[in-house]
Amino acid sequence: MDIRNGDTVMVIAGKEKGKRGRVDRILVAQSRVVVEGLNMVVRHVRPSATTRQAGRIQRESPLHVSNVILVCNKCSKPTRVTSNRIGDGRKVRECQRCKETID
Repeated sequence: MDIRNGDTVMVIAGKEKGKRGRVDRILVAQSRVVVEGLNMVVRHVRPSATTRQAGRIQRESPLHVSNVILVCNKCSKPTRVTSNRIGDGRKVRECQRCKETID
């Protein structure tokens, strides 16, 4: 996956299309990402030993990784990612638009 924790992404499909947010969690096995403040759902929770507060709780629901695109830090535009090797042999992500390294 080209998206990592802490990256800024833009949603390109679904009800949150066009909105930007920071990646909070990545679910690799399901190919999904949780974006901070986006795709909010309401869960009805009963009180238990772990959750004392019962009622309706809003939280983020995962988005499929194909529905988000990385936003470059330098040019602030959504971009595809290419991988490139730098001088010391490390593999880094690179913005396809401005050729700036993202890592």
